[in-house]
Amino acid sequence: MPTSRLRSFANKVVTLITVMSLITVYVPAMASAASITGRKVVIGSSAPSASTTYAFTFTVPTTGTAIQSASFTICTTASGTCTTPAGFTITGSTLTAQPTGLGAASGWTASTATAGSLRVLNASNATVPSGSQAVSFSTVTNPSTSNATFFVRMTTYSDSGWTTPIDTGTVAASTAGAVTVTATVDEALTFTLSAATVALGTLTTGTTGKDGTTTMTASTNAASGYSITYTGNTLTSSAGTITGLTAATASTTNTSQFGFNLMSNTTPSVGTAVSGSGTGAPSAGYNTTNLFKFNSGDTIASAAAPTNSNTYTASYIANIAGSTPAGSYTTTLNYVATPNF
Repeated sequence: MPTSRLRSFANKVVTLITVMSLITVYVPAMASAASITGRKVVIGSSAPSASTTYAFTFTVPTTGTAIQSASFTICTTASGTCTTPAGFTITGSTLTAQPTGLGAASGWTASTATAGSLRVLNASNATVPSGSQAVSFSTVTNPSTSNATFFVRMTTYSDSGWTTPIDTGTVAASTAGAVTVTATVDEALTFTLSAATVALGTLTTGTTGKDGTTTMTASTNAASGYSITYTGNTLTSSAGTITGLTAATASTTNTSQFGFNLMSNTTPSVGTAVSGSGTGAPSAGYNTTNLFKFNSGDTIASAAAPTNSNTYTASYIANIAGSTPAGSYTTTLNYVATPNF
């Protein structure tokens, strides 16, 4: 091969080696952040334009590097150029509490300097993340478009200026129209009464007539509860009457007495205590064990506020004296429950 051609070939080889060397020197190595896992955002209200909370939970895969800042940027798309959804603002947003799992337990602050991006930083944090992470912001204004999907691009950084990313991830969220549910509850009172007839049997001077009870159940949604009253006469026959106990009195044989209470008694053994999940209770004069009363027009039980059901047992007793006239004694009592609206 001629010398001139050999020299030209050598020059081309040198040039090719030089170009390849330049290519090797100037093509940079591409780095990519690891993907954040367990990504989740819980929005306090999904209504368009609502001022609400944004609570982020996630797990960073890179646990050996301290995080000094993190961003949660709201975009109309999951990737590519980020466009902030119409109406979304972070003005006035603050942390609802110190983040957990990011490293330091305190010293984190929120930044609203970048529109559309919820940011948190702690320049002094040197503690590496652990477990799962949680960051929550308040006073965040949702996008203004109803039923619109948007995306949160999460990134953690090793510096406090949001410039050196560690891990990244994206999560989707959406606004939704509000649903208004209405219902009406009318004023209500429930009052039931059992045992239209109470038989006390044949009375003697040595035995109290006491084997007779009436049960009544009451409930209401009235603002001030209810009252139960009664009217009627004492036991009466064509020949005379048995004395009504106008004050709460113990049962005493060989004495003319008629009365009742709403208690479980032992002397005599009759009655049952009030039951049920309501707040109603027997009234004074009718609320003491073994004391009985009869005074037409009295309030015998009441509740002071809206209440569930209570069941009361009215326990009647009658005694006679040796001089009580023979005859068939009877009375009719009317019980009335009144709601207090």
